[in-house]
Order: sequence, then structure tokens, then C-alpha cells
Amino acid sequence: MEHTDPARFGSARTPLRGAGALDPDELARMRAGQLIPRGFPEHGRTCRSAGSSRAARTVESDRTESMYAKVLAIGEFRGLWLGGLLSRAGDQLARVALAVLTYERSGSAAITTLVYAMTFVPALIGGPALGWLADRYPRREVTIVCDVTRTVLIGFVALPGLPLPALCALVFASQLLDSPSRAARISLTPDVLPRELYQSGVAVHQLSGQVVTLLGFAGGGIVVALVGAGTAILINAVTFAAAAALTLATVRRRPAAAGKEPISLLGGLRLVAGHRALRSLLGLAMLSGFHVIPEAIAVPYAASFGLGTAEAGLLMAALPVGNVIGVFVLARFLSESRRMALMAPMAVAASVPLVASVADPGYVPLLLLWTVCGVLTGYHVAANAEYVRIAPPESRGQAVGLASSGMVAAQGLGILLGGLLVEAAGPEYGLAIAGAAGLVAGVPVLLAWNRAVSASPPPT
Repeated sequence: MEHTDPARFGSARTPLRGAGALDPDELARMRAGQLIPRGFPEHGRTCRSAGSSRAARTVESDRTESMYAKVLAIGEFRGLWLGGLLSRAGDQLARVALAVLTYERSGSAAITTLVYAMTFVPALIGGPALGWLADRYPRREVTIVCDVTRTVLIGFVALPGLPLPALCALVFASQLLDSPSRAARISLTPDVLPRELYQSGVAVHQLSGQVVTLLGFAGGGIVVALVGAGTAILINAVTFAAAAALTLATVRRRPAAAGKEPISLLGGLRLVAGHRALRSLLGLAMLSGFHVIPEAIAVPYAASFGLGTAEAGLLMAALPVGNVIGVFVLARFLSESRRMALMAPMAVAASVPLVASVADPGYVPLLLLWTVCGVLTGYHVAANAEYVRIAPPESRGQAVGLASSGMVAAQGLGILLGGLLVEAAGPEYGLAIAGAAGLVAGVPVLLAWNRAVSASPPPT
């Protein structure tokens, strides 16, 4: 679900040859399964023996390790990466602490749920409404200002006796600022990494972010239990301050990408709608709306087996655990060309394990099926990286903001759809219907991506 000096990703970024067109040389090699980073000779040739095939895999594995070492050796990337992790960890901690704090003050489950929703809802409007800030103003400064402002807002949330309406407003405003901050950070990544390291950098972001998400709720619960909800909120504020300090210390200032050109709030929508490749990549990313459904129905599914919350928790963890495995395998063992070739088929195939639930396979096989679904969602590494890379630099913030909001909306609608289907048809049939819908929606998107790749004229 990316320029004449190296820092602006000059030779690294593919210039657009027309609406929806990608670089002809890269696309021709992509179709042939031979897209390789510069300087790595003739990796597309077929090996003539098992020995040479093993040797090629060893070389590719060693090269991948070297690329990750090179990515992490770049100070600007480390600053962006660690700052993003701190913000994400703080958000996860805040969600747990806010739920506890709100319930302690109100004693109402409904109000607690409302405040918890305030940590997600702003993402729906923040991307399209505020993503342009990452284009109009220098992205480093946008990230810093947003993180500093969030530090202050979340600090006020921790004040004893704060009225609940004020708490809700502060939480909403803080989460709203996450959208331009995230858009600026993502848009900066292709500026600080050379072309041959960019997908590796995206993989590092996604893998570590998913791990933080997995650990965040459990770790957040432990922290809140040890220090209390109010102190945990203050820790969240400190993480934003630390992220701002890291960005200030490690990322050099760059001019605004859009300069003084007029910016329309609908610019991101017009850009993506009129660009065949961006439109197709966004479609692939939004298929995640079907893939998240198992998480939402894990509790009633476990109950249908006569099982309790522990087993439901394992079912909920199956998708993110599988995603971590998928991202690691794709990034560690496959070249960029292979990831690009597998991206669209994996996006469609991720719905197949959901359809298999119609066989009522039992708890353990279901756990494995959901894990496989999570592994297949590792395609987001390639989709996200390519989407940001081909977006015009001067509009990248708006494009990223639109994509972020689109994915949140797709996942929210998917969860709602899953709940309705399970209510109407039962867990196994409801999930199978949702999986079939994912396949039906995914095939046209796959074909659209293939057409976008084929639309480039042959290299001259």
C-alpha cells in the first residue's frame, strides 16, 4: 500500500514519461523478470546447474544483507526510521493508556470506546486534508513541528481532572497531525536513500513497524500497569519530543518540494486518478480491507469452536505474525525484481486462505490459514515502495496522504463488512464470502497493474 543532486534522488527516481507511464527500461526488465539493481551483472540469466543456482542464491542473500547494512549506515535514514518507530510506539502506548484513563474518569464503556476511536478516525480526513503540508513546506520542518505540537497536546491530556470533551479534542487534534507528519517522513525516505537501497529501506520500516505494533499492546498494558495511565501518557509525549529531536539532529534541511506553486486539496485525488500506475498500486493496497477481516471476527470465530479469549488472541495475532514473516522472507531472500513480479499475484492470493474457511477446518488449521494470509500481505513492501517512488516529488505528500486515508477507510469498511457477514452467515461462511469478494475485487486490480506495466513503450 521517490531531483539533480543525490539527496533529491536525482538519478535514482524514474522520470515520468507521461500519465501513468513508468520508466521504459525498468518496465521492460520487470516484464522479463530481470529488473536488477545497477552493478549486479546478468542476474536474470538461467543458471545451468544446481550448483550454480545455489551459488546465485548465496550471492543474492549476501548482497541483501549488505544492502540492509548500507541502509542502516545512512544517518538520515536512521533518524527518520528511529523517529517513526518512537512515534509509533508512543501511539500504541497511548491507545492503551487512554482507554484506561478514560474508563477511570468516566466509568462508561461507551465513552471509553469513543475516545479510543478518536485515535483512528482522524486518519480518514488527515491525509487528504493535511497531506499537502508535506509538499508546500520543507518536509523535515513539517515532521518536527508536528511532533513538537503533539508533545504539547498529549502533555495536556495527562493533566489531572481534564474534562472529557477537552480530552477528546486534544486526542483528535494530536492524531490529526499524525497524517502530515507521516506523509512528510515517508516522502523524505526516497530523498535520503539511493535508488538501489530504497526498497530495502521500505522493508526495514515495515518490518520494524509491524514488530512495534505487535509488541505495543502487550508492552503498553505492562507499562500502564507499572506506572499508571497518566504517567504512560507523559511517556507518549516524551516519545514525540524524542522523535522531533532525532529528526532535527540527523536529517538535513531541504527546500519545499512544491515551492510556491498553488496546491489544491483535491490535488492528490486528481494525481492518483489520472495516473494509471499509481491508481493500480493504490488499488492493490486497498485490498487490505478484505485481509484484515479475520482480526475483527477472531473472538466470535473462537467462540464457535467453544474456545476462549486466549485462543481468540492467537487468532488475532496470526495475521500480523504472518505479515512479519512475509516481509522478512521477501526482503531477505528475493531481489527487487522478484518482489515486483510477485506483488500483484500475492495481493490477490491473500484472499484464498479466507475462502478456505468454508471447509470448517478446525482451530489449528484455521490458525495456519490466517498466518498464510498474513504472509501473503507482505506484498505491501513492494507496493508501498513503488507507489512513493513513482509519485511526482512535488505532489508526493498529497499522494501519500490520500493512500494512507484510503487504506484506513478500506480496512474500516472491511471490518464492518466482515462483522455483517459473520452475523448473517456464521463465521466460516461469512469469512469465505468475504474472501471470495476479495478475489473478485482483486483480479481487475491485478489486470490493471499489468496494463500499467505494459503501457510503457519498449526501450529504444
